[in-house]
This record gives sequence, C-alpha cells and structure tokens, in this order.
Amino acid sequence: MIAMQYSFTLPDDYDMAIIDRRIRDKGPMLDNFPGLKFKSYLSARKGDARTGSRENLYAPFYVWEKDEGLSNFICGPGFAGVTQSFGWPHVKTWVVWRADISPDIRNARFAIREIVQTEPYAPLAEIQQRESDESAGEVARGEALASVAAFEPTSWTRVRFRLLADLPKDVLRPGVQAYDVGHLSLSDAG
Repeated sequence: MIAMQYSFTLPDDYDMAIIDRRIRDKGPMLDNFPGLKFKSYLSARKGDARTGSRENLYAPFYVWEKDEGLSNFICGPGFAGVTQSFGWPHVKTWVVWRADISPDIRNARFAIREIVQTEPYAPLAEIQQRESDESAGEVARGEALASVAAFEPTSWTRVRFRLLADLPKDVLRPGVQAYDVGHLSLSDAG
C-alpha cells in the first residue's frame, strides 16, 4: 500500500466555502475508485481554534492498495482538474507499514497528520513494529476510525495519520496538523 498527500496553502482571505463546495461536488467522484482504499478530503482554516491551523489548507490524504491506482489517478482527469484549479503540487508518498480502518470510518469528522523525521541509523525494524502496533491499537481501542503508519526512505520521514470522530484537546502540538474531513471516498469494502 502507498499513502499519498498533496497540500495547497491558500491565501489568508481565501473564501474556504469554495473548498467546501468543491469537496461536496467532486468528492463522490472518487467513491469506489479502482485501487483506492480511502481518500479523505481535508481542509483547515486559518485561526480555527479546533484545528489550530496557521494557514488555509486544502490537503487530501489517500491510501492506495497498489501503485497502479495512484498512477491512474495522477495521470487522469481528476488530478488534472485539481492542478488546473490550484497549481502543480508537491505530492508526498509513503510506503504503508500498517493501515487499520474501523467499520465506523464514515463517522470521521477530523484528521490529524504528523510527519516525523527518522534519525540516521535508527533501528528501522523496531520503529516499524512500534509504529504498526500503535496504529493497530488506536483503532482496536476505538481511539481512531482509521490509522496509518507509513515510511518514506528518500527523506527518511514517517507519517502518522488518523481519522477521528472528535478532536482530542491534547492533539494540537508542534509537528501535528489537524484538519476537518469534508468527505471520505472509500472502496466497496470500506
């Protein structure tokens, strides 16, 4: 599996209702997209006390079953439409170590994403096991509706991504970006 995210930082005075409308109108187009485990349509508003965002953002996050799904999307008309509207983004990708999804995933209203730098010569097998166990545990305990632990070996970063029904108070800390979830596109199995 592959996790993917691109993000557009929008001007401070940008009418975020445009993003809300875009998500509402275009979100269902990726429901049951071949090879897609899920896509969360994410946004954040500058100054929103719930998310603590310092910027207006549109930043969808995807988990793909296989690279073919990602390739078909990036090369297709949906992504072309995004780039025509907002520009050519830097697309981040990570190899998924673990992705757990609750049967209640459709109740997700918030997401949090944390990108963590991996230290040189760190024990990767131990880190992979710890991150995977934590990801599985969060869904099993009902703390998250989806949890993804993934790794990118070019920049030596890890991503921790969670979909949540409610945003915990202690989640806002340096390195964590919180988002509102406007729509979820799921596979038939989701």
